[in-house]
Amino acid sequence: MSTIDIGGVEVERVVEWVGPLMAVDTLFPDTPGDEWNDDLAPDHWVPDSRAYRAAIQTWVLRSQGRVILIDTGVGNDRDRPQIPPLSHLNTDFLGQLAAVGVQPGDVDVVVNTHIHYDHVGWNTRLADGRWEPTFPNATYVVPQADYEYYHPDNAHRMRAPRTEDERARFEGIRLVFADSIAPVYETGQMTTHEGGYRIDARLRIEPAPGHTPGSSVVWLDAPDGGAVFVGDLVHTPLQIGRPGDCCALDLDADGARASRRAVLAEAGRRGSTLLPAHFAGRGAARLGMTDSDPVIEEWADLPRI
Repeated sequence: MSTIDIGGVEVERVVEWVGPLMAVDTLFPDTPGDEWNDDLAPDHWVPDSRAYRAAIQTWVLRSQGRVILIDTGVGNDRDRPQIPPLSHLNTDFLGQLAAVGVQPGDVDVVVNTHIHYDHVGWNTRLADGRWEPTFPNATYVVPQADYEYYHPDNAHRMRAPRTEDERARFEGIRLVFADSIAPVYETGQMTTHEGGYRIDARLRIEPAPGHTPGSSVVWLDAPDGGAVFVGDLVHTPLQIGRPGDCCALDLDADGARASRRAVLAEAGRRGSTLLPAHFAGRGAARLGMTDSDPVIEEWADLPRI
């Protein structure tokens, strides 16, 4: 089973893709190489190649009679030159959704924690040569700061790339916006938010900028500590104990550090379950506090991938 109950909200994990990506030493430049140890293998890294191992997944929530998706992966048929392993995917993502009882027309809300290629892809699908919203009855909730920053009309406002990898990613975001964001805006299904957004009585979106200008997290408030869906605030379990360690993909490293420290500390104090976008293995973990530091208390009861 891929389902857990958190405070009366049913949470399911739908995995689009899992596998190794770039080297951990490149992706996490702040983290000493010897921190990558056997405890993290084989779920979170591949020691022989020193490759980061990531899951690309969507969290499916059933709350107060509605179906809510948090992040929508890469999508099929996408030109993604900035990340060749994930370019022109052809996965059975919609079949995986159907396997947990969700058809595209059943989805009420789609939350994009931020606008990156691996969080917005299934916002749309290719039909007769055109990109159309995958979920025809859904409201798509997108951070206003990201919408403005990545809108092609505002390309001159983006900071200059610092590396060749950044240059490729900055150019690639134009394709992402065109095929996964603009079509949803054009149908009138998009709602943007600044400073937070209330989904329902239990679920709220809060800003956590740094990875992108509009990066956000979704809190599930419940007496047992609830949960927080953190998108790309955390990429590896190492960052729970080392929140100052940034990912090379963070646009604003200092902002990401501040957001990560604040959210992890709050989750640890509450005893919340942390659900990142890219943890392989069990995918999620309940946090606690040791002295003043957040720690993993136990992994979620989800299948290990």
